[in-house]
Parts: sequence; C-alpha cells; structure tokens
Amino acid sequence: MVSLKSSVVLSAEISPAAAGGWLDTIIKGDCVSALEKLPDNSVDVVFADPPYNLQLGGALHRPDQSLVDAVDDAWDQFASFEAYDAFTRAWLLACRRVLKPNGTLWVIGSYHNIFRVGAILQDLNFWILNDIVWRKTNPMPNFKGRRFQNAHETLIWASPSAKGKGYTFNYDALKAANDDVQMRSDWVFPICSGGERLKDENGDKVHPTQKPEALLARVMMASTRPGDVVLDPFFGSGTTGAVAKRLGRHYVGVEREQTYIDAARARIAAVEPLGGATLSVMTGKRAEPRVAFNVLVESGLIKPGAVLTDARRRHSAIVRADGTLASGGEAGSIHRLGARVQGLDACNGWTFWHYDDGGVLRPIDDLRTVIRADMARLG
Repeated sequence: MVSLKSSVVLSAEISPAAAGGWLDTIIKGDCVSALEKLPDNSVDVVFADPPYNLQLGGALHRPDQSLVDAVDDAWDQFASFEAYDAFTRAWLLACRRVLKPNGTLWVIGSYHNIFRVGAILQDLNFWILNDIVWRKTNPMPNFKGRRFQNAHETLIWASPSAKGKGYTFNYDALKAANDDVQMRSDWVFPICSGGERLKDENGDKVHPTQKPEALLARVMMASTRPGDVVLDPFFGSGTTGAVAKRLGRHYVGVEREQTYIDAARARIAAVEPLGGATLSVMTGKRAEPRVAFNVLVESGLIKPGAVLTDARRRHSAIVRADGTLASGGEAGSIHRLGARVQGLDACNGWTFWHYDDGGVLRPIDDLRTVIRADMARLG
C-alpha cells in the first residue's frame, strides 16, 4: 500500500521511464499522475493494494493498555467516502489505460473498502472474474471483543471489460500444484512476519501493511507468464517487485514515500532470480492454440480421399477436400461424424479417428501436434 497525493510526479533519477526505460523501476509520485508516463496497453497484470481508508477514530490499545501499531498514516486517511470513491475511480481508469486488452487487474482490500472498490469496478465496466478470500492463519485479535476477529482480506480479479478474452489463467499448473485438485478461491497464508517483515534500524516495521510474498507468488503464478509486466500502483515495500524478479517477470511500481522506495530497492536488489527451466509453466489442452481439421488437409498432412478409421477399424470415413468426413451417405465434421457412426451424442474426433502410418494406426491428434509445433517455431 502507498500514500496518495504528491506534488512530485516523477523523480528525475528515473526520468528514462518517459523514454521507454520504465521496466523494473519504481516511479516516485502520485499513482494517477505518474502512470501518465507509461504507454497505453503496456502492462499484462495490475496488482493493486490501495489505501484501505480504515477510518480509525483514535489510538487502539490492547487489554494491557499497550499501543497497537495500527495503520494511522496520512496516506490512509480521506475526508469522506466520496473523496475515497473519486480517488478509486481515478486510479482504476489510469490502470485500465496502461493495461493490455487481454490483461487482468487484481485489487486487495478489507471490509472497509473492498465493497466500494468492487462497485466502482463494475460501474467502470470492468468484468469481475473471481473474488478470492485470503484467510490469515495468524490474524490480529479483536482487542475490544465487540466484533468477530477479522481473519481475512478479499482480492478481486477482473478483466478490463466483459469482452476481454485470452487473458492468462494457468489453470493446469495451479491444479497440478494443488495435488490435482482445482485451485479454490479461498487461500490460506500467514500475514507477513518473521524474517520476511522489513524492519528499520529501530526494529520497527518499515511498512504497516506489507503483504506476504506467498500471496503475490500465487497471484503471479495464476495470471502471468515469465516475461510479463506486472504493475503495482501502490508499491510500498516492494513485495510485488521482489516476487516478480524472482519469478522472471518484469515489474513497474509507483510509490510516493522515499523511505518505502529505498527499502524496496534494497530488497529487490537482494533477490536472486530463478532459472529459466524452473520458471516453465505447465499448460494443458485448453492453453494450446486452436487448430481446425481443415488445416491438416490444407497443409497436406492428410490428403483428400484418405481413409480414416477408429482404433479397432470398426468404422471408416473418407476425407473430403473441404475438411469434412463422409461415411455411409453421411457427412460432417470429425466430431459429428464420429458421434453418428457410433450412435452417440458427442465424440472427440481428434482421438477417435486414426490414420494409417505405415501399417500403424495413429490418432489424427498427432498431426495436430505437428501443426502446433510449427506454429511455435514461427513465434
């Protein structure tokens, strides 16, 4: 999380951002005006941890009367809900301009602000993909005992519009890492503590709302690929940058407070990036480019007039020049005709139909793999 308003838009030391040298840098300034230095459609993912507008009415004490180190910084204070809403609208619009059409935006918040942010997202025609509950294993107690212990925060994952297609979601990798079970929308992590928590020379927290690296790693592994650009408009202590560097992603941060910038730069400089092989993302069929059967015919991998059969040679069909199949007076796509000859409602023609390769029957899906390999070589 970061402060809000500043008369300084961009520090001179990183002015190359205006000339395209903004990757892997921290822009000093207000999150709205500083983003004007970035080109349109230039980032793949936004992770935003905006001020929560906690509306604290005074100092917070534990039962033993010791003072709680709560978030009481000026950057988290707004004159009214209306002022907070106007600020939210401004930074969301600034982020949408720099976000690619197939990019996505994450925003995290508490009950103090996340519902207002979500409503404004929808007012601005963002399309909400998921809300994620981050359940904390070690939340702060409710010291007054007047409410439930607040043990979670909420993340909203959204596309710039309902028409946003082709956004990155590494479904297969997440599922495999989760013991082959779909990754759920409730994530369990401890709050940032121990050696990961940045402290100053007095042993005090550098930033009051530093997020755990595990949380950012989950976000990036879910919605980015190596080499993608992640924007954090409220950079704070640099968790986004540190995780991005380690995972082979680029980052750009916006932050107002020099103390946070200095801490973030030192933190990121100490990060060792993982190797390329380690960063490979597992993908499944749904992530592969679509290849129609007629492409196999047009490329000459399957000739018109060729006979396809099922694996046991019980059914056969002739390949026609237009990319359809014909059998027993029926014609249709590889899927529809495969279903008809079997008397079924549906069929995966790619695995049902086989071609003869020197006396060995192989599924036509093998030929689709050849086409995809050619596409990958061409970039």
